[in-house]
Amino acid sequence: MQRRQGRVNAGLLLLLYQISQVGLQNIPSVTLGVLALNIFLFLNPVRPLPEVCISVNEGLYRKNWQRLLLSPVHHADDWHLYYNMISMLWKGIMLEKKLKSIWFAYIIVVFSVLIGVVYMVLEFMLVKILDDPSYEMNCAVGFSGVLFALKVLNNHYNPGRVSSVLGLQISSKYACWMELVAIHLISPG
Repeated sequence: MQRRQGRVNAGLLLLLYQISQVGLQNIPSVTLGVLALNIFLFLNPVRPLPEVCISVNEGLYRKNWQRLLLSPVHHADDWHLYYNMISMLWKGIMLEKKLKSIWFAYIIVVFSVLIGVVYMVLEFMLVKILDDPSYEMNCAVGFSGVLFALKVLNNHYNPGRVSSVLGLQISSKYACWMELVAIHLISPG
Protein backbone atom coordinates (compact mmCIF):
# COMPACT_ATOMS: atom_id res chain seq x y z
CA MET A 1 0.00 0.00 0.00
CA GLN A 2 2.89 2.32 -0.78
CA ARG A 3 2.29 5.24 -3.13
CA ARG A 4 4.75 5.49 -6.03
CA GLN A 5 6.71 8.74 -5.92
CA GLY A 6 8.27 10.84 -8.64
CA ARG A 7 5.85 10.14 -11.48
CA VAL A 8 3.17 12.02 -13.34
CA ASN A 9 -0.20 11.50 -11.68
CA ALA A 10 -2.35 10.94 -14.78
CA GLY A 11 -5.40 10.12 -12.65
CA LEU A 12 -5.04 13.38 -10.73
CA LEU A 13 -4.63 15.38 -13.94
CA LEU A 14 -7.70 13.72 -15.44
CA LEU A 15 -9.67 14.45 -12.25
CA LEU A 16 -8.71 18.13 -12.36
CA TYR A 17 -9.69 18.24 -16.04
CA GLN A 18 -13.11 16.68 -15.27
CA ILE A 19 -13.69 19.17 -12.45
CA SER A 20 -12.81 22.05 -14.80
CA GLN A 21 -15.28 20.69 -17.38
CA VAL A 22 -18.09 20.73 -14.81
CA GLY A 23 -16.97 24.18 -13.59
CA LEU A 24 -16.26 25.13 -10.00
CA GLN A 25 -19.35 27.34 -9.96
CA ASN A 26 -21.54 24.28 -10.69
CA ILE A 27 -20.21 22.18 -7.81
CA PRO A 28 -22.02 22.65 -4.47
CA SER A 29 -19.86 23.84 -1.57
CA VAL A 30 -19.66 20.64 0.54
CA THR A 31 -18.99 18.49 -2.52
CA LEU A 32 -16.25 20.89 -3.61
CA GLY A 33 -14.81 20.84 -0.08
CA VAL A 34 -14.73 17.02 -0.04
CA LEU A 35 -13.00 16.99 -3.42
CA ALA A 36 -10.48 19.61 -2.29
CA LEU A 37 -9.75 17.80 1.01
CA ASN A 38 -9.15 14.47 -0.72
CA ILE A 39 -6.93 16.03 -3.39
CA PHE A 40 -4.99 18.01 -0.77
CA LEU A 41 -4.41 14.92 1.39
CA PHE A 42 -3.40 12.90 -1.66
CA LEU A 43 -0.71 15.48 -2.44
CA ASN A 44 0.16 16.08 1.26
CA PRO A 45 -0.73 12.95 3.24
CA VAL A 46 -0.96 13.30 7.02
CA ARG A 47 1.11 10.12 7.38
CA PRO A 48 2.17 7.24 5.13
CA LEU A 49 -0.71 4.96 4.08
CA PRO A 50 0.23 2.10 6.45
CA GLU A 51 -0.20 4.58 9.32
CA VAL A 52 -3.67 5.86 8.29
CA CYS A 53 -5.40 2.73 6.98
CA ILE A 54 -8.10 1.09 9.12
CA SER A 55 -7.92 -2.52 10.26
CA VAL A 56 -9.19 -4.66 13.13
CA ASN A 57 -5.68 -4.75 14.55
CA GLU A 58 -5.14 -0.98 14.45
CA GLY A 59 -8.68 0.22 15.17
CA LEU A 60 -10.04 -2.32 17.61
CA TYR A 61 -7.04 -3.86 19.38
CA ARG A 62 -4.65 -0.89 19.39
CA LYS A 63 -7.50 1.65 19.85
CA ASN A 64 -6.04 3.85 17.11
CA TRP A 65 -9.42 5.55 16.51
CA GLN A 66 -8.00 8.48 14.54
CA ARG A 67 -7.73 6.07 11.62
CA LEU A 68 -11.53 6.12 11.38
CA LEU A 69 -11.20 9.76 10.34
CA LEU A 70 -8.01 9.48 8.30
CA SER A 71 -8.58 6.32 6.24
CA PRO A 72 -11.52 7.59 4.14
CA VAL A 73 -9.65 10.68 2.94
CA HIS A 74 -6.43 8.96 1.88
CA HIS A 75 -6.04 7.03 -1.36
CA ALA A 76 -3.65 4.32 -2.50
CA ASP A 77 -2.78 5.98 -5.81
CA ASP A 78 -3.93 8.61 -8.30
CA TRP A 79 -6.37 6.28 -10.07
CA HIS A 80 -7.97 5.30 -6.76
CA LEU A 81 -8.40 9.02 -6.06
CA TYR A 82 -9.73 9.64 -9.59
CA TYR A 83 -12.43 6.96 -9.52
CA ASN A 84 -13.57 7.90 -6.03
CA MET A 85 -13.65 11.65 -6.61
CA ILE A 86 -15.41 11.42 -10.00
CA SER A 87 -18.06 9.33 -8.28
CA MET A 88 -18.20 11.87 -5.43
CA LEU A 89 -18.54 14.73 -7.91
CA TRP A 90 -21.66 13.31 -9.55
CA LYS A 91 -23.27 11.96 -6.39
CA GLY A 92 -22.49 15.19 -4.53
CA ILE A 93 -24.01 17.39 -7.23
CA MET A 94 -27.23 15.38 -7.16
CA LEU A 95 -27.55 14.82 -3.41
CA GLU A 96 -26.26 18.10 -2.01
CA LYS A 97 -28.78 20.09 -4.05
CA LYS A 98 -31.58 17.84 -2.81
CA LEU A 99 -30.51 17.58 0.87
CA LYS A 100 -28.93 21.04 1.27
CA SER A 101 -25.33 21.59 2.32
CA ILE A 102 -25.48 21.29 6.12
CA TRP A 103 -27.40 18.00 6.09
CA PHE A 104 -25.17 16.66 3.28
CA ALA A 105 -22.02 17.56 5.25
CA TYR A 106 -23.41 15.79 8.32
CA ILE A 107 -24.15 12.68 6.24
CA ILE A 108 -20.62 12.67 4.76
CA VAL A 109 -19.04 12.85 8.22
CA VAL A 110 -21.29 10.16 9.70
CA PHE A 111 -20.84 7.85 6.70
CA SER A 112 -17.06 8.38 6.78
CA VAL A 113 -16.80 7.14 10.37
CA LEU A 114 -19.45 4.42 10.14
CA ILE A 115 -17.92 2.85 7.05
CA GLY A 116 -14.67 2.25 8.97
CA VAL A 117 -16.62 0.72 11.85
CA VAL A 118 -18.58 -1.54 9.47
CA TYR A 119 -15.34 -2.53 7.73
CA MET A 120 -13.79 -3.56 11.06
CA VAL A 121 -16.91 -5.49 12.10
CA LEU A 122 -16.97 -7.40 8.79
CA GLU A 123 -13.25 -8.19 8.99
CA PHE A 124 -13.65 -9.29 12.64
CA MET A 125 -16.52 -11.57 11.61
CA LEU A 126 -14.32 -13.10 8.89
CA VAL A 127 -11.65 -13.79 11.50
CA LYS A 128 -14.16 -15.61 13.69
CA ILE A 129 -16.12 -17.42 10.95
CA LEU A 130 -13.12 -18.55 8.91
CA ASP A 131 -10.79 -18.91 11.89
CA ASP A 132 -8.22 -16.90 9.95
CA PRO A 133 -6.43 -14.17 11.95
CA SER A 134 -4.95 -12.65 8.78
CA TYR A 135 -8.19 -10.69 8.31
CA GLU A 136 -7.29 -8.67 11.41
CA MET A 137 -4.39 -7.19 9.47
CA ASN A 138 -6.27 -6.23 6.26
CA CYS A 139 -5.96 -2.48 6.06
CA ALA A 140 -8.16 -0.17 3.95
CA VAL A 141 -8.08 3.42 2.76
CA GLY A 142 -10.31 5.42 0.47
CA PHE A 143 -13.74 6.91 0.07
CA SER A 144 -15.39 3.96 -1.71
CA GLY A 145 -17.55 2.87 1.22
CA VAL A 146 -18.91 6.38 1.67
CA LEU A 147 -19.64 6.54 -2.05
CA PHE A 148 -21.50 3.26 -1.93
CA ALA A 149 -23.64 4.58 0.94
CA LEU A 150 -24.27 7.80 -1.01
CA LYS A 151 -25.28 5.75 -4.05
CA VAL A 152 -27.87 3.88 -1.97
CA LEU A 153 -29.13 7.20 -0.58
CA ASN A 154 -29.26 8.68 -4.09
CA ASN A 155 -31.31 5.69 -5.27
CA HIS A 156 -33.73 6.29 -2.41
CA TYR A 157 -34.22 9.95 -3.32
CA ASN A 158 -34.25 9.35 -7.08
CA PRO A 159 -36.11 6.07 -7.68
CA GLY A 160 -36.60 4.67 -11.16
CA ARG A 161 -33.47 6.24 -12.63
CA VAL A 162 -31.21 4.44 -15.07
CA SER A 163 -27.42 4.56 -14.75
CA SER A 164 -24.66 3.70 -17.17
CA VAL A 165 -22.06 1.28 -15.79
CA LEU A 166 -19.27 0.46 -18.22
CA GLY A 167 -21.59 1.54 -21.03
CA LEU A 168 -24.49 -0.70 -19.94
CA GLN A 169 -27.83 0.90 -19.04
CA ILE A 170 -28.89 -0.52 -15.66
CA SER A 171 -31.62 0.36 -13.18
CA SER A 172 -30.05 2.59 -10.51
CA LYS A 173 -31.16 0.29 -7.72
CA TYR A 174 -28.82 -2.38 -9.16
CA ALA A 175 -26.19 0.01 -10.51
CA CYS A 176 -24.52 0.50 -7.11
CA TRP A 177 -23.79 -3.25 -7.02
CA MET A 178 -22.56 -3.23 -10.61
CA GLU A 179 -20.41 -0.20 -9.80
CA LEU A 180 -18.73 -2.19 -7.01
CA VAL A 181 -17.97 -5.03 -9.43
CA ALA A 182 -16.73 -2.58 -12.08
CA ILE A 183 -14.45 -0.78 -9.62
CA HIS A 184 -13.04 -4.10 -8.44
CA LEU A 185 -12.36 -5.16 -12.04
CA ILE A 186 -10.81 -1.82 -13.01
CA SER A 187 -8.86 -1.25 -9.81
CA PRO A 188 -8.61 -4.43 -7.73
CA GLY A 189 -7.76 -4.05 -4.06
